[in-house]
Amino acid sequence: MLATLKNWLRRRRLARARIPDAQWRATVAGLPLLAGLSSIELERLRELASLFLAEKALEPAGGLTLSPEMGPLIAAQACLPILNLGLEYYRGWRSVILYPEGFLARHEYTDPLGLVHSVHRPLIGEAWERGPVILSWADIADTRDEPGLNVVVHEMAHKLDMLNGEVNGLPPLHRNMAVEDWSRAFNAAYRRLCREVDRGQPTVLDPYAAESPGEFFALISEAFFETPALVSEIYPAVYQQLQAFYRQDPLTRLPDRGNQRLALTLADSALANE
Repeated sequence: MLATLKNWLRRRRLARARIPDAQWRATVAGLPLLAGLSSIELERLRELASLFLAEKALEPAGGLTLSPEMGPLIAAQACLPILNLGLEYYRGWRSVILYPEGFLARHEYTDPLGLVHSVHRPLIGEAWERGPVILSWADIADTRDEPGLNVVVHEMAHKLDMLNGEVNGLPPLHRNMAVEDWSRAFNAAYRRLCREVDRGQPTVLDPYAAESPGEFFALISEAFFETPALVSEIYPAVYQQLQAFYRQDPLTRLPDRGNQRLALTLADSALANE
């Protein structure tokens, strides 16, 4: 009964908040990572993006003035990972804070002596557990045509990871998935990346992915949607796990996206191993 009422309320909200046709066409045209989606998938993405904007407040910060294109562009990218999962995967938070460019974030840490220190770090995106997602518009705009990088998908992957509480690279898996298979694939790939970073070797992912398993999951989720051929070639076991979790196979719709970068990475790796 409650689920029926929730669906009815969402349908009413969608009727009022649906992204207009012209604006949606412009959004899709401006996002190469949506290429290859079927008309049915694009319509489902449009509904999710419309509901996302209805349920999450887009709040400007740092002197930013919101333009009509910003909301749909962010929402379409945010909802691509949950295209076959549903908006309930983004439950428990209500806003996206948008800065004009990178911002300083305050973080506290405790040293071995028990003293608490406060530092400010420059960031282009951040996700708070049960709190907002914070993004840099300049970096969203800059990465639209740069395959492999997507700060929106990155932060949404963190949000999915947080559904299990700790940000550890293990989101809530579906019943037909085994934690052992996920852990085996991701642990091997993460250790491989850490070795490559330690040795100064070329890496498929940004070296920041070696920071933690949580960052590895977020960065490889970016690559999964942006440059699937690269992930499938270098980390095939991880690709299979991401395919099962997101219930999508981007390689079938973007078979060539990222191939040039893959070729360069493989060439650099071969030179490094000579």
